[in-house]
Amino acid sequence: MPSKYLLFILTILCTVMMLVTFGTDVFNRPFNALVGYVIVPFQQGIEKVGSWLYNRSEELVQIRSLLEENAQLKEEVAALIEENTLLQQDKYELNKLRELFDLDEQYSEYNKVGARILGRDAGNWYSAFLIDKGEEDGLAVDMNVIAGGGLVGRITSVGPNWARVTSIISDNNHVSGMTLSTEDNMTVSGDLKLMANGCITFSELVDGQDRVREGDKVVTSNISDKYLPNILIGYISSINKDSNNLTKSGEIVPAVDFEHLGEVLVITDRKQTVTE
Repeated sequence: MPSKYLLFILTILCTVMMLVTFGTDVFNRPFNALVGYVIVPFQQGIEKVGSWLYNRSEELVQIRSLLEENAQLKEEVAALIEENTLLQQDKYELNKLRELFDLDEQYSEYNKVGARILGRDAGNWYSAFLIDKGEEDGLAVDMNVIAGGGLVGRITSVGPNWARVTSIISDNNHVSGMTLSTEDNMTVSGDLKLMANGCITFSELVDGQDRVREGDKVVTSNISDKYLPNILIGYISSINKDSNNLTKSGEIVPAVDFEHLGEVLVITDRKQTVTE
């Protein structure tokens, strides 16, 4: 077929196809069906993937923000814990100072110096310990030491800026005491093994009329050669008659907590000085 006829036929065919396309939907229906089966599901899949990625990115932003906020809150909590610890320490120090002030008022007739404990001997109890005051502060051997409402012990050695205190609970330590209500004399002795039960011992109590009772206060006696009179030692917890039926012995609960000591008061008046 000559080319001019082929071109004419194709022109007529294209014109007819154009008229049919613009005037009818013969070709749109198959195309729309193809789009509905292929393009739309693909587009929906892309939309779902895009939504999932967007949500994940938003979650990552929120997680990052929460992590930063959590780190900031941890810092604030740490600061509050530190502040609370300092406040607890201040409260503890204040309570100790109040106790020492009350103790100072209780024994106002004596001159006193406050001191902190630097260290102690091995064991659970403050049977012997060092304090941060010494000769430069006017301290000397045999000065009495008090804390927590009662007698702790006495200074047994002293240096320029330190002193060693031996407490009344130490083994082989003896204090001349008496009952406050009846003024009956006794010997109070330290016993570290018995301190596991929170007690020390007393002996040589002469109480023929059975006037001494459990719970009575025991204080230092006037005849003590090392300790000033009327300083509280503790409370009688048990009384037993000795085999000689003349004296009594038993146990005393010390007035001082010898497991927890931090600050003490040293009475700078010695028994010899007061006697003179």
